[in-house]
Amino acid sequence: METYQPGTRLNEAFYLREDVVQISKELLGKHLVTCFDGQLTVGRIVETEAYRDSDDKACHAYGQRLTPRTQIMFGPGGHAYVYLCYGIHHLFNVVTAPAGQAHAVLVRAIEPIYGVETMLQRRKMSQLKTTLGAGPGSLSQAMGLRTHHTGLAFTDESSPVWIEEPQETPSFQVKTGTRVGIAFAEECAFWPWRFSIVGNPWVSKAKGIDE
Repeated sequence: METYQPGTRLNEAFYLREDVVQISKELLGKHLVTCFDGQLTVGRIVETEAYRDSDDKACHAYGQRLTPRTQIMFGPGGHAYVYLCYGIHHLFNVVTAPAGQAHAVLVRAIEPIYGVETMLQRRKMSQLKTTLGAGPGSLSQAMGLRTHHTGLAFTDESSPVWIEEPQETPSFQVKTGTRVGIAFAEECAFWPWRFSIVGNPWVSKAKGIDE
């Protein structure tokens, strides 16, 4: 039987820091929690990617590009940014930094902690496999995250989406690699801004440009 002990919701100060790379690393091991229609699902974050607006050609807001889609990124950190990829996959991001700096962390994979049956139903899977939440599209589907959740504040007690520091976090090492699917970003494609938990089977199998 599944057990889940609520942790401590991350506060605003965690998200408002300017170093998106550091935040991306620190999100590893944290719990991503959703509660939609009374269905609670919890996943341990095991893979992330950092994106920075000022000089990162892979970032949607590169060069301070403000569009209807990127507008949420220019607000204060601690909000959800969920965008549609290839018209199919909903990709969940954590907006960071003070308002005006459009940084974000893409959450690439989660390890299921609670609500596995709900996750399986959402993913249309009959049995638990490590592909359940491996890859940003898969994890968003498993956690019930969609583009209309963009703008939700993780620190708002009424929000159905938040991130927690778990009561207990096993020690782990962090693997560093290049980000996935951004060959167009020229030299930025080689930046080592993808982070994952070493040896965790729930990490995605996708490879960066230098792997």
